[in-house]
Amino acid sequence: MFLDVTLRRNRALVDYAFELHQSGAIFPDTYVIDLDAVVENGSQMIREAQKHQVMLFVMTKQHGRNPIVTQELMKLGFHGAVVVDYKEARVLHQHQIPIGHIGHLVQIPSGYMDEVIGMNPGFITVYSVEKAREVDEACRKRGRKQNVFLRIIDDEDVLYPGQYGGFYLNELNEVIPQIRQLSHIQIAGLTSFPCFLYSDTEKDIIPTKNVATLKKAKKCLEERLGMEIPHLNLPSATCTSTIAKIRANGGTQGEPGHGLLGSTPMHAKYELIERPAMVYVSEVSHNLGKKSYCYGGGHYRRSHLENALVGKSLQSAVRVKAEMSDPHSIDYHIGLNQPLTIGDTVIMAFRSQVFVTRSDVAVVKGLSSGKPELVGIFDSLGKEIGR
Repeated sequence: MFLDVTLRRNRALVDYAFELHQSGAIFPDTYVIDLDAVVENGSQMIREAQKHQVMLFVMTKQHGRNPIVTQELMKLGFHGAVVVDYKEARVLHQHQIPIGHIGHLVQIPSGYMDEVIGMNPGFITVYSVEKAREVDEACRKRGRKQNVFLRIIDDEDVLYPGQYGGFYLNELNEVIPQIRQLSHIQIAGLTSFPCFLYSDTEKDIIPTKNVATLKKAKKCLEERLGMEIPHLNLPSATCTSTIAKIRANGGTQGEPGHGLLGSTPMHAKYELIERPAMVYVSEVSHNLGKKSYCYGGGHYRRSHLENALVGKSLQSAVRVKAEMSDPHSIDYHIGLNQPLTIGDTVIMAFRSQVFVTRSDVAVVKGLSSGKPELVGIFDSLGKEIGR
């Protein structure tokens, strides 16, 4: 899905990925991240966000909660990291990366609440009155007040399996008074997911029905209940070109993840401002019949994997078809549509969720100046394992 655009717009990354593997610096099942490209992509977003007065939080799960990448992005003016679960919060907090938003998409477990509150997160999303009470109690013990978001949903909203939760729009009149009784939390905004998606029909990233639901909820709380709702957090597909749309829809916050890597679905079809910043490296393991197989471990079932480059260098590489793994099976290997030389490097580019893989992550810098170097190798959850 992203191989052609990566070759066209970041050929140096592909070339260096071949070199790293052939030299033995990295093993198969490694994502290689171009730090220069990520920082430039982030810089473009920050400039646009400042123009439209939109806060941006770094989404780290796509690049494996990587501390080097996230620390460099924080220098640009991001308002902290958005962590999808409590384990990610611990990793980033250990690296002194501020937690901007937690609780969306995974609620904070009851027994972990005090530790998270001790991290001084900017915003916590809650799905229930019970969880709001837990946040309130943990804050009471620490003598602080916490900004919270409510996740709002309606019957026709876009919701992904495994991500169900929140307050129904028609429940707000009942639940809001209960939450407002809690003296150590403040309802600071509303959120949902996904708020934007790429449309093949429109050939653009457009708002989902969820955005209309949030607007209705905000109007209800402000006009019927006399509340002030300063923030609408509108995540999904955040990139430079969607920031103005966030603001136009009343949003105050975005959360770029794939946008920082140049890997939203729209980036595969059009040359947007952000450049591709990550490739996946494997190695031909064996041949069987008329096919070959390379090492897996990093595949994601929504990757839209299509093609691969195989060889000892970019200059001599051949292009082959890659076969997506059966979603019901473990991706021990990825199939390639012809016999190939065992040990040769395999380069792919596709949508990733590194944190759900068993891959390594190699961070490189200096590609933009022609002086590339490997600055660190990490596991898929942000732990450094080599240099």
